Amino acid sequence: MKNFLVKTIANAAALAVAIWLIQNITLTGESTGRKALTLVLVALLFGLVNFLVKPVLKLLTLPLFILTLGLFTLVINALMLLLTSWLAENLSLSFHVEGFWTAVLGGLVISVVSWALNVALPDDND
Repeated sequence: MKNFLVKTIANAAALAVAIWLIQNITLTGESTGRKALTLVLVALLFGLVNFLVKPVLKLLTLPLFILTLGLFTLVINALMLLLTSWLAENLSLSFHVEGFWTAVLGGLVISVVSWALNVALPDDND
């Protein structure tokens, strides 16, 4: 349970950095508390998408991973971010990613920040 909480916090922080850095990734709300709640819900949704969809997509595109020496991961991360944006809109969460190239850049930022936070934050093994 503690590991799940740490990963959710890391996802929320990584999403917040991407929203802050990239103009076409937006999170809106009436108040700061509402934005924070939306950010946590989007982080949970993003974690769920990465847990359920990403492994299947990686398996189906394994030849492309091999052919591009792993660079296709950027495309997969962008697709996961776009899927999260689409699901958030359907769930009436005010999170939106505008376009594929914005999602590629956002996926890169989220991956780097999430990796750094997962290294820095404790998990169940510590």
